[in-house]
Amino acid sequence: MDALDRVVKPKTKRAKRFLEKREPKLSENVKNAMLIKGGNANLLVTQVLRDVYALKKPYGVLYKKKNITRPFEDQTSLEFFSKKSDCSLFMFGSHNKKRPNNLVIGRMYDFHVLDMIELGIEKFVSLKDIKNSKCPEGTKPMLIFAGDDFDVTEDYRRLKNLLIDFFRGPTVSNIRLAGLEYVLHFTALNGKIYFRSYKLLLKKSGCKTPRIELEEMGPSLDLVLRRTHLASDDLYRLSMKMPKALKPKKKKNVSHDTFGTTYGRIHMQKQDLSKLQTRKMKGLKKRPAERITEDQEKKSKRIKKN
Repeated sequence: MDALDRVVKPKTKRAKRFLEKREPKLSENVKNAMLIKGGNANLLVTQVLRDVYALKKPYGVLYKKKNITRPFEDQTSLEFFSKKSDCSLFMFGSHNKKRPNNLVIGRMYDFHVLDMIELGIEKFVSLKDIKNSKCPEGTKPMLIFAGDDFDVTEDYRRLKNLLIDFFRGPTVSNIRLAGLEYVLHFTALNGKIYFRSYKLLLKKSGCKTPRIELEEMGPSLDLVLRRTHLASDDLYRLSMKMPKALKPKKKKNVSHDTFGTTYGRIHMQKQDLSKLQTRKMKGLKKRPAERITEDQEKKSKRIKKN
């Protein structure tokens, strides 16, 4: 049995708290990412991993030592590191003659590789090279995806989902305008993916809503899609399954449209419209002759019943 798989009984209160944090929960913790460099990673790939780690802080773990592994051939070491550091996302950087400046981005499900996509770096501008003010650590970014490929091609659609999972940060209930500080922009065009990072500047506009300007912050990457390892549809559906306790209870006779408007259906007994009180008007008053004929009809009906 693997050392990490055996049942561990805590001996101290600190160990007990540590194990409780890792227990399965209805509302899971923020997904952490581990950034690993391969045995032959060059300076460019190492700097990319450092810059991505700077964007992911404090929800990331950067491994400084080189790890000789090949994710598409053997995934056991990635699964070991995932279980050890409690990370469900990973980025692996490597460099060789066949695949220069290589990045593998992926995610785990139950500490096993769910899907991963290999990207090649064609152009890179570091955070240090762009001399502008940076955002504080732990800021939640806004994500923008441009390009038809992200909605049409299956590989690009899964890559979009993976990038959202990787960079979205913690789930928040409320947003304030001053908290929207930087943007991550992904563009799919002519077989390439352009990754840009901008800082948001709120300027005076003379009215209540401020004027927005974008200032490039870094890092900047031009990427090419290489190999993919995607999960099957059944496994992918299973990984996205929501617990029953979190599912909203369905209310009878209440429905919502795409705009969020609530519609309700009311069930009533059959109504007698002859007894319905309408607005009284002089023009609708019955004449004396009509009243006499109505009274005679009612009397005749009573006589027939008797």
